[in-house]
Amino acid sequence: MRNILIAGLLALSTASSYAQDGSRPQQVGANSTTAALASAPASRAHVLTREELDKLLAQPRSLLVIDVRRPDEVSRIGGLPVYLSIQLSDLEKSLAWIPKERSIVTVSNHAKRAGTAADLLASRGFKVAGAVGVQTYEEAGGKLTKVAPPPPRAGNASPNR
Repeated sequence: MRNILIAGLLALSTASSYAQDGSRPQQVGANSTTAALASAPASRAHVLTREELDKLLAQPRSLLVIDVRRPDEVSRIGGLPVYLSIQLSDLEKSLAWIPKERSIVTVSNHAKRAGTAADLLASRGFKVAGAVGVQTYEEAGGKLTKVAPPPPRAGNASPNR
C-alpha cells in the first residue's frame, strides 16, 4: 500500500511539473514517469516559451543570445538570426568578455546544454533571462534562420587568390 501511495504521489508531482512548464511526457505507460524524469532538464534555469523568447528578441539592445551548440548543429538545424557562438566546453574560459549589463538567453537544441550554460552564467553574476531549445522553439511556431555552409573549395586553391 505504501509503494502505491508513493508511486501515486510521484506521478502527481510529475504531472504537476509538466503542467507548470508546458511539456508532456512522450511515452505512455508504466515507464512514462521514469522516462519523463530522465528527460527533464537538470538545470535551475527557466526554459523560455516561444512567446517569452520573441518578446526578449524584440528588445535586441538589452539582450545577448549565446548559442552553446557546435557549428555543425547550427548549420544543420538553424538558429536565431544574431547570436554569440560559444560552445559549452569553452564557456567558462570566455566569461571575461561576456557583457554583464545585458540579459542573456542561452541556446541549444532542446535546452539541456543551454540550461547548464545558464546555470553557470547565473552563478557568476550574469543576468540570465533563461534557456531555450531551438528545435522546441521552431516546433512551437518560432522561425529559425537557416544558413547553408559554404561549398568545399575545389582542389588545393589558395583562399588568398
